[in-house]
Amino acid sequence: MEKRLLHVYTGNGKGKTTAALGLCMRAAGRGWKTLVVQFMKGMDYGELHSFASVPGVAIEQFGREGFVDKCNPDSEDPGRAARALQRARGALASGEYDLVVLDEVNVAVEFKLLRIDDVVAALQERNERTEAVCTGRYAPDEILAIADLVTDMREIKHPYAQGITAREGIEF
Repeated sequence: MEKRLLHVYTGNGKGKTTAALGLCMRAAGRGWKTLVVQFMKGMDYGELHSFASVPGVAIEQFGREGFVDKCNPDSEDPGRAARALQRARGALASGEYDLVVLDEVNVAVEFKLLRIDDVVAALQERNERTEAVCTGRYAPDEILAIADLVTDMREIKHPYAQGITAREGIEF
């Protein structure tokens, strides 16, 4: 197979993780082995249930339940992010996976839970047979520079502006 690529799904619009999970579903349909490493998520998201019955796709959460406060992260947040990167780095380099998604890794870098140099090194050390996806707002220039495909999801209108909160089955 030809060289595998690095995708980045970023921007302030909704749908970055959803796009990555759609790619996982497409890859699973072709028999690809896929790992999704969730850097900032530790809650009961719908994808955990739906992908539990999809052969070849594993989702591993390293975040804690609830949201990380960018200005005042919990003392356990950097360690969780470091463990997520360690897992992703090993999976990217191993050649065991056809596709590895680093879900919300961009946010982990923005929140200073990870060093950008460590993330870039993990991406550059990936096996040539491994496709990779980085999701999350605030994609750093260093990741954009090495990406093969960048999609910037731009918010034009969002139900939050109308007071509609996150809905089970749509946002989580």
